[in-house]
Amino acid sequence: MKSLLNALQEGRLIELPGTDKEASLTYLATLIEAIPDFRAGVDFAGAVLSRETAANTAIGLGWACPHGRVPGEGELFCAIGWSPSGIDYGAADGARVHVAVMHYIPDSQKNSYLREISTLAKAIQRSPGLGELSRAKDLGEARHRLIDLLTTAIETAIPDAKARMIQLEAKQAVAALGEALPADSLASLSIIPLSIVVAPAAAPLVLSQDREIAQSLEAGEDLAAQLAAGSAATHSFDRAGYRVVIRAVATFQPDRLLYDCIAIRLPAGAPQKK
Repeated sequence: MKSLLNALQEGRLIELPGTDKEASLTYLATLIEAIPDFRAGVDFAGAVLSRETAANTAIGLGWACPHGRVPGEGELFCAIGWSPSGIDYGAADGARVHVAVMHYIPDSQKNSYLREISTLAKAIQRSPGLGELSRAKDLGEARHRLIDLLTTAIETAIPDAKARMIQLEAKQAVAALGEALPADSLASLSIIPLSIVVAPAAAPLVLSQDREIAQSLEAGEDLAAQLAAGSAATHSFDRAGYRVVIRAVATFQPDRLLYDCIAIRLPAGAPQKK
């Protein structure tokens, strides 16, 4: 969401002077062309209008995401137009567009743009009330609502990103079992996130929503040693019928360690890893 935040901080949120779609898009494109780092000689307004002719960029709920792509390197820029009365944009849901978020996309920033626009679209769908900017009294109120939306988008993107990382790490851990197990066993594996606190002169404490795995991992006397060996060497070990994968280790005072882990319930017959 970096370019959106930059647009708000650098004053590239404007009230659109009319309700005509082409005029509004040209106005926003001109604002982007005025950015000091904009590459000279690029007909950005033409690129935006050409893209809009090819496919309507309204995404529903009063929002549109017009954009233009240009060859080469450069920064991802954004400008935001707010229309209190709404633009007749030809949106699929029939709603007038009150917010047009326009991106300038060099080829080198294509992936960054896709991530940003995907996060924005998810936030709008999850919080449709924040998308109703037609009720804002003025540009200042519209800006505050946009900041609320971006804050929500960033907060929801963090757990989504963590979930994707957990899934990737779980797949890597499961891959080591692939040659020894049939495909139907791999598909049914249970993956559980958990944290383990290790402190001197105390038994390790397992924090998990799953009571069984917490009790199973805490049973015995060598969990702390397995965690220490795993973090330094293989990053995973088997215990009580689970493969424990260490994702990260954080140190807290006095001499306490917090292990961020996932546990994979091993099916019968799986090879054990020490």
